[in-house]
Amino acid sequence: MDWSERDKRVLWHPFTQAAEWTAGTPLVIERGEGNYLIDTEGRRYFDGVSSLWVTTHGHGVVAEAIAAQARLLDHSTMLGLTHPRGIELAERLVAIAPPGLTRVFYSDSGSSAVEIALKQAFQYCAQTGQPQRRRFIHLAESYHGDTLGAVGVGGMSLFHRIFGPLIVAGIPVPTPALHPETALRDLDQTLRDHGHEVAAMVIEPLIQGAAGMLVHPRGYLKAAADLCRLHGVLLIVDEVATGFGRTGTMFASEQEGIQPDFMCLAKGLTAGALPLAATLSTERIFQAFVAPRAEQQTFFHGHTFTGNPIACAAALANLDLMAQPGFFEKVNAAAATMAEHLARLRALPVVHHVRQVGMMAGIELRDIEGTPLPADQFFGSLVCERARAHGVILRPLGDVIVWMPPLTSTVDDLALLAHATRAAIEETLP
Repeated sequence: MDWSERDKRVLWHPFTQAAEWTAGTPLVIERGEGNYLIDTEGRRYFDGVSSLWVTTHGHGVVAEAIAAQARLLDHSTMLGLTHPRGIELAERLVAIAPPGLTRVFYSDSGSSAVEIALKQAFQYCAQTGQPQRRRFIHLAESYHGDTLGAVGVGGMSLFHRIFGPLIVAGIPVPTPALHPETALRDLDQTLRDHGHEVAAMVIEPLIQGAAGMLVHPRGYLKAAADLCRLHGVLLIVDEVATGFGRTGTMFASEQEGIQPDFMCLAKGLTAGALPLAATLSTERIFQAFVAPRAEQQTFFHGHTFTGNPIACAAALANLDLMAQPGFFEKVNAAAATMAEHLARLRALPVVHHVRQVGMMAGIELRDIEGTPLPADQFFGSLVCERARAHGVILRPLGDVIVWMPPLTSTVDDLALLAHATRAAIEETLP
């Protein structure tokens, strides 16, 4: 029995309809080499979505750091103990984060990082004489993960509708990409009406990834941060997808000069090699939890593999690579090359809209009349499946084709990405 058949006998895949999976022939990836994935038949594919938005420098680049740390210390709990790699990484993150973020709480996924920020914000309010602040504001089309707290600040019914009875729903406000003229005014009014009962606002800075690469108008993030500050509402920036160079700077937040109360990190933190996440917070937040143990103001939350030393070593190696001279200049040059290819794709009759921030882009497909494609035809998925025949791995968000290649993508890599995308679209939607 080959790997595909063995998979279908034992695995349950995320965001995947099992009926279709078991009826098909799964693609089995055996190894990675630079910016490419290689299957069990030896076929090479450009990793056009960075293995779900995580691979920053290509595959295998931090392997030596991982191996060295594994030989030294593979794991030690951070419940009552600490270790050098966890300390070093926290120092590095604080040094490069927006000003004011001084404390690092580790976990192991983006959803967990958001969950921690929500719980810390809630408990902070309770412990600082603001127990009425129990709700959270989020953008209407937001996605912040699949744990129940993160679901409560998500607005994408496709992912969350069945879990409604289990969650504490947040307060949605209009998404600025879809309502650029009124979104700030509506946020202002929501804060005027409900600010006194809101603990925090959570937002992906500059661009909403899972919503279909929705790009915010410049200035919205700064204005939203100012409004939150005016109403005493904490600000949580979800940089899980946008952090570590994806938008052309280390963090998207720095492009509008904001100082959030929390910042959530994951995905590219370890160069895509190992699960690790971090929730950064301000000293003001942290000090509200510092008290005699009997007062029970401790943050009672943790994970078995919090701050795993091997994962921290991978993250440190990732940051070393990003600190090399000219790294971000190369990233922005690659983003400019992407923009040129995207501009040419706009000419295709079924490409309705192209959206890009740095190395994040979405290509929205519609019919030639501009009408949304039939939802039950799953054309976005068909295009991405077809792209494999041209040597590229892609994954859609509905009928939005996502480009999120490694930050180290070359001119030739991006030319292949553009060729495969064009060919797949033309062959699927002639």
